[in-house]
Amino acid sequence: MANSLTPEIIRLLLVFAATVVTHFILRRVLQHAEKVTSRTSNLWDDALLKAALRPLPVLIWLSGISFALHLVHQQTGEQLLEFIAPVRNIGVILCVAWFLLKLIRELTNNVVLARTKTGEEIDRTTLDGLSKVSRIVVIVVAALTAMQTLGFSISGVLAFGGMGGIAVGFAAKDLLANFFGGLMIHLDRPFNVGETIRSPEKQIEGRVEHIGWRQTRIRATNMALIYVPNALFTSIVLENPSRMSHRRIKEVIGLRYDDLGKMSAIVDEVCAMLKNHPEVDPADETEQAVFVAFNEFADSSINFVFQALIKTTKTRQFHAIKQEILLNISGIIAKHGAEIAFPTRTLHLNQPQILG
Repeated sequence: MANSLTPEIIRLLLVFAATVVTHFILRRVLQHAEKVTSRTSNLWDDALLKAALRPLPVLIWLSGISFALHLVHQQTGEQLLEFIAPVRNIGVILCVAWFLLKLIRELTNNVVLARTKTGEEIDRTTLDGLSKVSRIVVIVVAALTAMQTLGFSISGVLAFGGMGGIAVGFAAKDLLANFFGGLMIHLDRPFNVGETIRSPEKQIEGRVEHIGWRQTRIRATNMALIYVPNALFTSIVLENPSRMSHRRIKEVIGLRYDDLGKMSAIVDEVCAMLKNHPEVDPADETEQAVFVAFNEFADSSINFVFQALIKTTKTRQFHAIKQEILLNISGIIAKHGAEIAFPTRTLHLNQPQILG
């Protein structure tokens, strides 16, 4: 048995044993590091550890196996084993890319969890945009490095990509338009995930659930899902109610013509009520003050208009405040002995005189 263990086999066994021992030590180190990082609040150590859990053991075994095959190649001269070096290099590139992609994902998740725990606002649009761009950069760099390892000329590949890009651009212009539309959304940030947007010209209204590179997913008010190509957002007028500083009430109320003499007192009291209301901003930063005025002589009524800026932007609170204000105005009108008009028409009959 001892005679059958040649120096070549012994070297292979030593490489295998060294690989197993290194993997065992690495696993124990990672387990200990996981316990240590779980007690810290640093975002990077957790992300680095979780990102390395899978790629690092694979890299160790890849190195051990490739070194063992290299020894076999030296002993036997097998031509097929000449490809060990480039395959090993590509494997290392893939492991590094795998680690970086997992690191980007773990960092994104850690930032979201940390902001959620502290109650801070999360800019998901910017976070997702940076994450996607970083992943694309990693994949492109890894692909170019792997091609260079295989002996391809990077300059030639880029030149061919430039010529081929023209043909691809014509064939996939809609896809590229949606891609750059998504890029503009991430850069300009006209809306973020979780905000409500509205486009009257395209009849789009709802809450943004996801911003992808090709399309944006919107949950409509009737709970239906709307899938909007990103290129559309570069050519339409978009309203973002989620970023309002105030919400406005503007109504026209009509009184009877018999109450014309009471109009001035009613308008003054309504104006005072609005200015003293705790939820009404008497003059916001744009100096749009409370406004109440006799407006017009209508067909069936004399109308006064009022507008006010409400401090809250939440829909339910806004409508509750609006209801309270309208009921207060109704009480003021009744207090002055006036009535809200309803459509009426007076018919004058001209009766001809009968000659006797």
